[in-house]
Amino acid sequence: MASTSRGESLALPKVQCPNHPEALLVEDYRAGDMICPECGLVVGDRVIDVGSEWRTFSNEKALKDPSRVGDAQNPLLNGGDLTTMISRGTGAASFDEFGNSKYQNRRTMSSSDRAMLNAFKEISTMADRINLPRNIVDRTNNLFKQVYEQKSLKGRANDAIASACLYIACRQEGVPRTFKEICAVSRISKKEIGRCFKLILKALETSVDLITTGDFMSRFCSNLGLPKQVQMAATFIARKAVELDLVPGRSPISVAAAAIYMASQASAEKKTQKEIGDIAGVADVTIRQSYRLIYPRAAELFPPDFKFDTPVDKLPQL
Repeated sequence: MASTSRGESLALPKVQCPNHPEALLVEDYRAGDMICPECGLVVGDRVIDVGSEWRTFSNEKALKDPSRVGDAQNPLLNGGDLTTMISRGTGAASFDEFGNSKYQNRRTMSSSDRAMLNAFKEISTMADRINLPRNIVDRTNNLFKQVYEQKSLKGRANDAIASACLYIACRQEGVPRTFKEICAVSRISKKEIGRCFKLILKALETSVDLITTGDFMSRFCSNLGLPKQVQMAATFIARKAVELDLVPGRSPISVAAAAIYMASQASAEKKTQKEIGDIAGVADVTIRQSYRLIYPRAAELFPPDFKFDTPVDKLPQL
């Protein structure tokens, strides 16, 4: 018998046609068969459909939920969330002679599963409010489960841990959000999210990439309704300012806001500091401070092909 390595023994067997191994198999959901589209060979049968089972009669369509099963299996919960709950009986056969229910739940959902389920709902709600995709929600759920099972953040509110996990997931997926944006969709303060953020990175021994001005530029410009030329100029200005070390110690968000302000003032699509500050989540005075640092060398910061509506020497000096 041919020996197999441990990795190979743990791998799931691949179902494929022996005559056409590269063909994409077609699944017949009604019969539960996997069929080769090239030769019609049934290479797999009795395939289990893991979707919901629907059952609807004409007189029940508008009155009852047609699903006879619960939610889909959740691998993040202990037991895959495949527990069975018996509802309270209503007929005489459901009770014994003393009035006690004959059928009782031997085990209900554990407190840890209940806490994780509530956290997952909170994460999904926060993600929906700022239009985050499903892959970020899944990563956030996994991060929360790891932190919760390690019990390394005992004493911290689960909502704070969930908010910090969402912040980390956004940065790891390359679509970072600011602390203020996370605060706006949660009930936790910026300071508490920041504390949990540092504790989670230490507990999981993980790291996140440093944020740059380019991470926020396209989103800020899009929300401000600025054209592509202004966005490209603002990106160029911010990158050049960092390369020339004009903004030491300034946060990438404030540098991006100042670059957008300078680019918009030089174009026909002018935006005020307040408009930019509302989108970027920074104060007007913060934009002014960063702008004053880059203004003296404004002529060096614009891309060569930029079409000025307002010359560099006419830009506001603040």
